[in-house]
Amino acid sequence: MSQQNEPVTRRTILKNVTASSTALLVTPGALYPGPRAIKNVRMGVVGGGFGSSFHWHEHPDSKVTAVAELREDRRKLLQKQNPSAEGYVDFRDLVKDKNVDAVAIFTGVPDHAWMAEHAMKNGKHVICAVPAAVSLEECQKLIDTVKSTGMTYMNAETSYYYPGIITCRRWKKEGKFGTIFYSEGEYHHDIEDLRGKPTWFEYNRKPTWRKGLPPMYYITHSSAGVISVTGERLRAVSCLGWGQNHPALRENQYRNNPFSNSVALFKTSGGQSARISEFRYCAPTAMVRNEFYGTDMTYLDPQGGQKALVSTPPHNVKEWETEKHWDMLPPELRKPSGHAGSHTHLTHEFVRSVVEGRWPAVNVYEAVAFCAPGIVAHESALKEGEWKKIPDFGRAPGS
Repeated sequence: MSQQNEPVTRRTILKNVTASSTALLVTPGALYPGPRAIKNVRMGVVGGGFGSSFHWHEHPDSKVTAVAELREDRRKLLQKQNPSAEGYVDFRDLVKDKNVDAVAIFTGVPDHAWMAEHAMKNGKHVICAVPAAVSLEECQKLIDTVKSTGMTYMNAETSYYYPGIITCRRWKKEGKFGTIFYSEGEYHHDIEDLRGKPTWFEYNRKPTWRKGLPPMYYITHSSAGVISVTGERLRAVSCLGWGQNHPALRENQYRNNPFSNSVALFKTSGGQSARISEFRYCAPTAMVRNEFYGTDMTYLDPQGGQKALVSTPPHNVKEWETEKHWDMLPPELRKPSGHAGSHTHLTHEFVRSVVEGRWPAVNVYEAVAFCAPGIVAHESALKEGEWKKIPDFGRAPGS
């Protein structure tokens, strides 16, 4: 197999660097020196719903060589988008394809962890939709698999690349907030099924993964902003849940989860507080937002078509003009994309992390840090708000 098409791992890159007479010391998480190990990352896309909205076929360093989807209509959509790609029904068959370097997993939530683990153990890099896992055991297994295989894993958390969150991370690094003593995260998404329209809860008369999903299991749209901007981990939680006795909440695969809405108060590793709410049955339209309250500056995101506000002492409030951050992207991807422009950023970050042999921004440690607090929060809600500790899974080397 030629070097251009050889699947890249951190181990193979380190081996090539060591063999070179001009090899430099390599710090984990940093860019590896030397020529690019893969000229074009050959992507296998799994899931033709959400998966069809990314830009692997347009990135200058990647191409789609295979697709997989159980539903024929969605599989045809992926193949229309990628005419030269091999088509599969079974995910496992795609993983066996030697013309695939990396797999993009956009399937149902309960399948994310085992599919990612299976792909990495078979020599494929992975980018996976959120959440990364639905149990603490799955979180640890993902980390262990990355360690044992040397493959790249990235979580496709869209809110990480929302324009306001990108800017807030920069402001935090520049020290403009002072001390962020309180953060908020909200993901409010009313589900039609809870109002008597079974459009998401069933497919071909069979229940889908959405039926009865605990709202805190899908916390990552809210927690990603809090964690990535503050730089802190969520360490303890007290959560309350609410439900309306809908049939989907009386019988479901998630131990008969009874909640459609949940609100959690978290203590961070820095001793600060954060509130996160996850609502699936509510009057407001879909909302994803974060707010950060600092001693020197506060960022407010009212949503509802209104511009974000930045407040500084004394009572100086001004509107913030959204930045596109297209300077972070190659020219081919400098255009509008899904979820507030995040899809092009996620595409680019994953492809470049594989090409450069480095930890991606939303690596496996960040992925479990985003989802584990929600798993523990749900357990707290089941015990009427009992305070519970959240395990520390660590951070990527060098971060």
